[in-house]
Amino acid sequence: MMIVPAGVKVHLALGYTDMRKGMDGLAMLVQETLKNDPFCGHLFAFRGKRAQIVKVLFWDGRGGFVWPRMTGYEGSITLSPAQLAMLIDGLC
Repeated sequence: MMIVPAGVKVHLALGYTDMRKGMDGLAMLVQETLKNDPFCGHLFAFRGKRAQIVKVLFWDGRGGFVWPRMTGYEGSITLSPAQLAMLIDGLC
C-alpha cells in the first residue's frame, strides 16, 4: 500500500491515457493537458483504456531512484514485504 504524504493533492486524469507513455510523456501531459506543474509535489494518476492499468506520477523533490545493481546477475531478486514497503516509501 502506498502512503501519500500529508498535504499532497491527488489529481485523477479524466478519460484514458496511452499506457506506453513513460515518466516524461506523463509529465508532458500534466503540463500541456492538465495545465499543472509535474514538479509541484502533487500526485497525478492516469488509467489505461481498459481500466486495467494505472500509472502514478509523483515528484518528491529528490533526484532519481537508484535501482539495485548486481554484477553478474540477471533476472530478478526476491524482496520481503518489509523491503518492498521501504522501496515504495523511498519513492514517496
